[in-house]
Amino acid sequence: MFLYAYSQMLQKHAILRAMQRQAFIQGARDTIPLVLGAIPFGIVYGALAINSGLSGEAAFAMSALVYAGSAQFIAAGLVAEGVSIALIILTTFVVNLRHMLYAASVGPFLKHLPESWRATLAFFLTDETYAVSIIQFAKEDRSEHPEWYMAGSSAAMYINWQICTLIGIVAGQRFENAIELGLDFAMVVTFIGLVVPLIITRPMLASALSAAVSSILLNGLPNRAGLLIAALIGVAVGVIAEMLQKDSPSPIASEAQS
Repeated sequence: MFLYAYSQMLQKHAILRAMQRQAFIQGARDTIPLVLGAIPFGIVYGALAINSGLSGEAAFAMSALVYAGSAQFIAAGLVAEGVSIALIILTTFVVNLRHMLYAASVGPFLKHLPESWRATLAFFLTDETYAVSIIQFAKEDRSEHPEWYMAGSSAAMYINWQICTLIGIVAGQRFENAIELGLDFAMVVTFIGLVVPLIITRPMLASALSAAVSSILLNGLPNRAGLLIAALIGVAVGVIAEMLQKDSPSPIASEAQS
């Protein structure tokens, strides 16, 4: 009897581990398109950091310990301008406030996890990992182990970012004009391709358009504050549009077909 119970326990544990491993692999696999888009972005950061006056060690440490693409770009630019450390910290903090929105969005799917798990996932949370994770979490047949799905996506992005940073550092040390190649445009195209298929209701469309227009109009604000304000405007417009639309939302795609 004891051996039977023990074997059943081992079998259940093996099944659980297999499901977790599958979720991890799926998260990494779903992130591959964004990984490809982030490759030039990471290379440009490494080159920019070197050309801004950071040492190779400092540039790589920022990628390993800060791990926030937009904030790293801004910090490197501020270092080049010789601003104070306090201002750099404040600016990057403001830029990364959008992660509060990400946390509020994925939080309900991760509330069952211990703090150690949530803290780890919070550190590795990026725009790319959030994008693929929230799409997966919205599916009816979503993974039963969302933490492992996010972990797989995070691992793919983190490893890629470190490798590309190293490549960029080497390029920046050898080629002074490496940052003028315009490789960061690939990330913009990648996110456009990711966001557009998600716009399937009127509130989503209103949110996306208002955020896009606001980001253009507010682009001149210092410290990339326009980006944060545009994101908040997009959220507010989407919420208001959702409240005004009392009936169930009609998919835009369905209307286009009819």
